[in-house]
Formats: sequence, structure tokens, C-alpha cells
Amino acid sequence: MATKTPKKSTPIAPRVQEDDGDGTVVLERRTQKTRPPSMYQVVMLNDDYTPMEFVVMVIQEFFSKDLETATQIMLQIHIDGKGVCGVYSRDVAATKVDQVMDAAQKAGHPLQCVSEPVPT
Repeated sequence: MATKTPKKSTPIAPRVQEDDGDGTVVLERRTQKTRPPSMYQVVMLNDDYTPMEFVVMVIQEFFSKDLETATQIMLQIHIDGKGVCGVYSRDVAATKVDQVMDAAQKAGHPLQCVSEPVPT
């Protein structure tokens, strides 16, 4: 079984400036640049069996959309074959997918929902 050795991380040490003349040493703190988290879109896929009313109800319940917006998303799913219900961080998107899939399974519908990275 081949495994990769973990990369060693180099700690960010404070930069030391020389003595400023009166016997004290000044430390400068380096700021770390952080990137915003990668965003994922939750996409529902069309099927020929799940009722449109159920899809609208799921969009309203799990994505906090009003009736009109949920209906527009449902129609996009029906016409285009898929529709974006929301954009979230990776963990939140995965949770939304799990909630939708669980509700569909409990209701006996084959509704499919996936999360995918937001295209840049």
C-alpha cells in the first residue's frame, strides 16, 4: 500500500528587526492572507416522476425561497433538466443535498440533488 508522506508545514515566524538604539527589540507581525471558502451550488435534477408540487415544497422548506421563486426554480429544473437552488460553502451544500435526498426518499420520490463547485 503506497502512501504519501505528509508535507512539512513551515511556521510563520515573526520578523525580528534589529536593535532600535535604546536596547529594545521590535517584533513585527506578518499578516496571513486568507482566501474565502470555495463555494458550491446545490443543483436539483429533473425526473419524470417527482410531482412539481413536491419540488416546490422542498425548495421552499430547505432553501428558504418564497412560492414565486420556488416555482421559477422548479420550472427551470423541468425545462432545462436541472436548476440551481442555492450557493453555499461546501459543508452547508452537502447538508442541503442530504436533507433534500432524505425528504425525497421518505416521500417515495426519485428526486436527485447534487452539489458542484461554482464555475469561475
